[in-house]
Amino acid sequence: MLNCTKFQLQQPRNGMILSSTFRFHCGSSPKGLKETLKSNLPKEEHVSRFLKRRWALRTPDTKINQIMISKDDLQQGGENLGNLSFLNNPQPSIGDYVTKNNRQEPSFYVVRDDLLHPLVNGNKARKLDALLPILEDSSVTDVVTCGGCQSAHAAAVGTGLKSHLLLRGEQPATLTGYNLISTLYGNVSYVPRSLYARREEMLLKHARLVARDSGFVFSLADLEASLSSHGCSEHSSHVDSLTKRSKKVAIINEGAADAVALLGVLRLVEYLSQDHLFGKDQQLKIIIDAGTGTTAIGFGIGAVCLGLPWEVTAVMLADTIDGYQKKEETLISEFRRCFTLQRSEQTLTGSEPGLVHWVERRSPRKFGNILKGEVEICQKIAQETGILIDPVYTLAAWELASQLGQEECAKVVMLHTGGTLGMFGLAQRYKSYFEMLKDE
Repeated sequence: MLNCTKFQLQQPRNGMILSSTFRFHCGSSPKGLKETLKSNLPKEEHVSRFLKRRWALRTPDTKINQIMISKDDLQQGGENLGNLSFLNNPQPSIGDYVTKNNRQEPSFYVVRDDLLHPLVNGNKARKLDALLPILEDSSVTDVVTCGGCQSAHAAAVGTGLKSHLLLRGEQPATLTGYNLISTLYGNVSYVPRSLYARREEMLLKHARLVARDSGFVFSLADLEASLSSHGCSEHSSHVDSLTKRSKKVAIINEGAADAVALLGVLRLVEYLSQDHLFGKDQQLKIIIDAGTGTTAIGFGIGAVCLGLPWEVTAVMLADTIDGYQKKEETLISEFRRCFTLQRSEQTLTGSEPGLVHWVERRSPRKFGNILKGEVEICQKIAQETGILIDPVYTLAAWELASQLGQEECAKVVMLHTGGTLGMFGLAQRYKSYFEMLKDE
C-alpha cells in the first residue's frame, strides 16, 4: 500500500484520470519557433480536460511575496548581492495592480512553494502532485528512483511511497538533511559514480531485482497510458487480478524528469494565471533554477498551452545547454505521446526545444559546489526577508531575479523550488564556509 499521509488526496472527478552577468545562449527560442509550437500545443480548454484528475495536493494554492530591492551604496550595476538590501512584502498588491502599474520600484515576486510542506515542498511537491495518485490508482507496490546523496527528490519520493532510493557516491559519516530523511523513510543503496553515470540501465536493473521473477516493472508513461485506456476503476481491478501476490514496480527518473510530473507544474501555472494573481495578459519573466530542468520545461509548456505571454528563463546548474535542450526535446515528445486527448485534436507535433531560455549562472561552477561568500549572502537574505535559500539551487534564481528586477518595467517572478534542507549537507561538506555563523 502507498503511504500518502504527507498529502491530502482529492477524490476522482468523473471517475477517470485522463490521460549582463548572465549569458543567454543561442538556444533561446526565436519568435517564429515559439509561434509554431503555440499552434501545435493543446489549447486551454484541452489542458483543463487533462487536468481534471485526482491530485496529491488538495489545492494548488501558494503564497506570493514581493521583494523590494535597494542599493546599500552608490556603486552602479548591483551585480554583487552584497551591495543590495532586500525588503519582503508578504502581502503584495497583485491582480489588476500588476497589470496597470507599468512602472514600479525595483522588485521581484517570489512564489513561495518552499512553504508547501516542511519536507516535501517546492518543485518536488509539484512533480508528485499528479504522480502519487497515478501510482496509487495503478496499484503500484514499490518505486525505484535515484539522486545525489542529498537529493530532495529522493527524500520526497521516500516520504510518500514504498521506495528504493539509489543515491550517488558514498554514505556520509553522519546522516543529515535529505540524506537522513531518505534513510528514515526509504530503502537506500549507495551507488558508485561509474555505475550511476548509466542511470537508465541502473534503475531498470534495480527495479527488476525488486520485482523478482514474478513481478512487473513499469515506467510512468506506461502507467499513464494504461490508465487513460482503461479508466481508473476498471484498470485498478484489472491490475489487481493481474498482479495478485506479485510486485508491481514503477521507475521514476532522476528528479522526476517524466511527462507525468509536468502535470503538477501545469496546474501551478493555471493557478498563477488567475485574474486575482498574475492574470493572463501581463508579460512576466519567470525565473527558475534548473537541476534536471523539468520544472522549467513544465512552466514553458503550461505558458504556451494557456496562451500566456510569459517568458520562462532557467538558470543552468547541472548540465550544458545541449543537455538541457535534449531534455526539453525528450519531455515535449513524451508529453505529446502521453496527453493526446483525441486523434482529431491538435497536440504538440514537433519535438524541437525552444520553450525555455537557458542561461548560465553568474558564477558557473561544477554542480554541487558553492563559492566563498555565498553562505553569507544566504544569511543576509534570510535575515532581511525571512526567506531561506540555499547556495546550490535557489541562490542562482535569486541572483538573476535581483538583476532583472532592477531593470525598468520588468515584471519578474521567481519560483522558490524549496530544497532548503540541503543546507545541512552543505554545512558538513563545506565546514570552513559555515565557520562565520559561529559565535566567536
